[in-house]
Amino acid sequence: MKFDIHTHHYRCGHADGNIRDYIESAISAGLQVIGISDHTPYFGREENQAFPLISMGKSELGNYVQEVLQLKAEYAGTIDVLLGIESDFFPQHAEIYRDTLSKYPFDYIIGSIHQVYDVSIFNKNRWKKLTPEQHIAVKKEYYRLIQDSARSGGFQILGHLDAMKGNYPAFSDIPAVEVIDETLQVISECGVAIEINTSGKTKLSGGWYPSDSILERALHYGVDVTFGSDAHTPSRVGDELSEVSSRLREIGFKEWVYYKQQRKVIVPL
Repeated sequence: MKFDIHTHHYRCGHADGNIRDYIESAISAGLQVIGISDHTPYFGREENQAFPLISMGKSELGNYVQEVLQLKAEYAGTIDVLLGIESDFFPQHAEIYRDTLSKYPFDYIIGSIHQVYDVSIFNKNRWKKLTPEQHIAVKKEYYRLIQDSARSGGFQILGHLDAMKGNYPAFSDIPAVEVIDETLQVISECGVAIEINTSGKTKLSGGWYPSDSILERALHYGVDVTFGSDAHTPSRVGDELSEVSSRLREIGFKEWVYYKQQRKVIVPL
């Protein structure tokens, strides 16, 4: 079975195409399951759409859910359309995110860290003038937030686990291996899956999130894995799915998962 649980569309302000375009692309790619998972609004701000080029406005959330559910019914029997969403994790706003999202019938929620110390993880300028000790501190804080997101109980899946390397490939070489092992242990204990996200090819790092070395340790700790292209254009739906599947088998994984009605579905590799 072929699936892709991480896709976006025009509402977030930085993706192309509408939801139907992504579904049709999934069908063309031979997928049986397609998850729609656009970015949540910023619920911690009073404005309707605090960041128009990053996430949808609050007023669009209901429309988004309704459109996905309508298309799910329309495409029933052709492809299984899942209602997902990608949520930021801000500890100080976790409750309002949880309360708001609980009002909708999401099949799954992807929890992703996009900011550390209030700066985007993809902002390569954030690293300028930092000492080696500060590099380590930032990396540890990033993974501490991932740990907290796993413990929050608000997510079935954690998104792009080492994406802070996206526009700063040297992030991977910052010496803090112990925090990664600790993070994977927490994720395993919390029963949350991590995605293999192929959108790293659109950043300076290239490759996938997370790295093979992290996936090897994830297997050791018994962490579930899933697949997400993180497509922001319809043509990327299912991108490198077969290659990821083959790599996981080489590493030693026997299965991967996705979520439907917030219940884990196991798929043999």
